[in-house]
Amino acid sequence: MTRVAAIDCGTNSIRLLVADADPATGELTELDRRMEIVRLGQGVDRTGRLAPDALERTFAACRRYADVIKEHGAEKLRFVATSASRDAENRDEFVRGVLDILGVEPEVISGDQEAEFSFEGATKELAGRDHLAKPYLVVDIGGGSTEFVVGDDRVLAARSVDIGCVRMTERHLVRDGVVTDPPTLGQITAIRADIDAALDLAEESVPLTEAATLVGLAGTVTTVAAIALGLQEYDSEAIHHSRISFEQVQEITGRLVTSTHAERAAIPAMHPGRVDVITSGALVLLAVMKRTGAREVVVSEHDILDGIGWSIA
Repeated sequence: MTRVAAIDCGTNSIRLLVADADPATGELTELDRRMEIVRLGQGVDRTGRLAPDALERTFAACRRYADVIKEHGAEKLRFVATSASRDAENRDEFVRGVLDILGVEPEVISGDQEAEFSFEGATKELAGRDHLAKPYLVVDIGGGSTEFVVGDDRVLAARSVDIGCVRMTERHLVRDGVVTDPPTLGQITAIRADIDAALDLAEESVPLTEAATLVGLAGTVTTVAAIALGLQEYDSEAIHHSRISFEQVQEITGRLVTSTHAERAAIPAMHPGRVDVITSGALVLLAVMKRTGAREVVVSEHDILDGIGWSIA
């Protein structure tokens, strides 16, 4: 067994997984999994740069993660950075900061690499579930981008497009630094137009309507699932591999687009860092289900982070 640590740093959150990996089988035994919302991608869509306060929030989380990694005695660490750091002009500043704190250089991966890690993490344990037909369409709705991957036992096609929940919120719902609550019809229409255009791009590479099972990943999907399940607090075990219908997603999205900040914050399972961006994320999920014709989404708590972990094993 090799004790490994994997870090996934996205536009909205930074997450850590520490696990024992079996090099012979690639199996992981999870020891510690945690997430902090640092909003690294704050303003990147508008400025093209990582903001100083966003960098400091991220570095502070890295320092806390360094303590956890040391405490568990992880032998290998892989740090993967995704959409926001791909887009930023000053990503070298981010790379230097992470290297100083954790002793490894973050790998700023491509959208295609991100898609492959997400697919591996989400589907590895689905193989023995006969009721979930192949091929799978894995959709990872992140803060800056959304990844679409179709595959069976391997990736057959993948595409990353820029319709993450943070990017859509900052582009369409923020006025004078404040999120509109609730959003106007014009703002929602603009978000939907961006999403539809991005789905057109994704469909050039990925056959969105040909998969048998839709698998949804990341905070938007798991939060919508928590709401659909009526959870009074976030429960990853209850959420993992839950199946949420199109009608449930449609009803929840309808509620979110007419809600205020206070109403969203009062939802029991809502993480405070998702209150402002969940509406945009839900609109992405609903549009994906409409485009693909999926009647349900299978929700996975295992995703790119697990794919990174398996890549170390």
